[in-house]
Amino acid sequence: LGDPDDRTLRKVELEVMIPKKMREKAKDEKCVEEVKAFTDCCKNSSITMVVKCRTQNSLLRDCLTRWYQDEEFKALCRNEYLSERSEFRRTGLQQKRRTAAH
Repeated sequence: LGDPDDRTLRKVELEVMIPKKMREKAKDEKCVEEVKAFTDCCKNSSITMVVKCRTQNSLLRDCLTRWYQDEEFKALCRNEYLSERSEFRRTGLQQKRRTAAH
């Protein structure tokens, strides 16, 4: 599975895995109100959501962009990813399975 203490990152981890973690964490923890406002608008607007939800979409995009550009947030997500990868290499279990097993 690899060395659990190895902190080097492959290109796919830098360009795909860590940005994915940043997107998920930003949506789930940092831009909660914006995600909810956009989701609610889309649910209530059906076909016209492209026009009706521009403001909410813009606010959500601005919030997410702000967090994607935050170097501390990026470092936090990178460290969380490395910790999860290290634990996977030690146990062979993905985080979801480890959580379910406890």
